[in-house]
Amino acid sequence: MVALGLPETEAPALKQYNALWLLQLPVAQSAGRGFFFCLFVSSSKMVAPRLLGNRRLWDSWTSFFLLQLLLSAVGAKQEPITADFDVRPGGMVHSYSQNLGEVTCAFTYAAQGGTNEHWEMIIGVSEDKRFISCSVWRPQGKSYLFFTQFKAEMRGAKIQHAMAYSSASVGGQDDVPLKEEEFLVTEQAVSHREGKFHSELSKLMIVAEKSHDEL
Repeated sequence: MVALGLPETEAPALKQYNALWLLQLPVAQSAGRGFFFCLFVSSSKMVAPRLLGNRRLWDSWTSFFLLQLLLSAVGAKQEPITADFDVRPGGMVHSYSQNLGEVTCAFTYAAQGGTNEHWEMIIGVSEDKRFISCSVWRPQGKSYLFFTQFKAEMRGAKIQHAMAYSSASVGGQDDVPLKEEEFLVTEQAVSHREGKFHSELSKLMIVAEKSHDEL
């Protein structure tokens, strides 16, 4: 079971999405608001993505559920790791990574224009320690840097779902996903697609399954 926290006002009573079942259940209280919802996985895959060619894309509500997992990790026995770092322009290739047990989330990029931006990396683990989630994003929402390349890797785990956004949701604004042709998702990484990426990036979201020898 992977636990999710959703604001009470945004929680529908029951919803099914392929192998995904969402059941209203009080699990925690946070900042004076009731948080509900546990996410039950009924197959070997966590969430069945919508397939467009070789691309795995989520509906907007699925992205919201994952973000809540990354930010709250309600019910997880191990607290999520939140780390701040600067994304630096200048055209040089930079990399930032964090470990959670034997799994590493690594973000590699090159960007130009502007000044340093404050970004966050958040890594969480499901209650059964089977799935690892990693979010890399600019909390202010929109990055104004010009990215020439990016890659986010999950070392020690196999990526099941990933999404990239040109703008992150803050202040009531919705996430703006990259176009399908702009990025590539494999079992090892989510990365820009050469010649197709339009150089805008503000958030990456990944869910990966631990390899059996790491369980």
